[in-house]
Amino acid sequence: MRIKMLAAVPVAFALLAGSAQAQTPDEPAVTACKSTGLLALQEKSKDITDLVIDMESVAVSKADTKVEDVPVKTVILGEAYIARSGKTGAPDRFVCLLGEKGKVLLTFFTAQ
Repeated sequence: MRIKMLAAVPVAFALLAGSAQAQTPDEPAVTACKSTGLLALQEKSKDITDLVIDMESVAVSKADTKVEDVPVKTVILGEAYIARSGKTGAPDRFVCLLGEKGKVLLTFFTAQ
């Protein structure tokens, strides 16, 4: 299923060509992406301690599309800092797809 969802990344960029709004740190969709993204990153690397979303870089766009039969309702793009053992490096780009009821379908980071 993850491979199929990755096919949606080009669709995500096309969707964001429309309107996107600045977000606040307590935006529920961004919070959901951060928490699931952090858990996924920690599963791959135990030294990851935090994920800091750069809210100035975040673009949230409503969507009305599907990946196969899975509805995609929101696409989020932005930058995040991945903290490892108290050290934070350069930001990584991320994309997050949300489905119905705000369920996170995919959170993808350019580097891990």
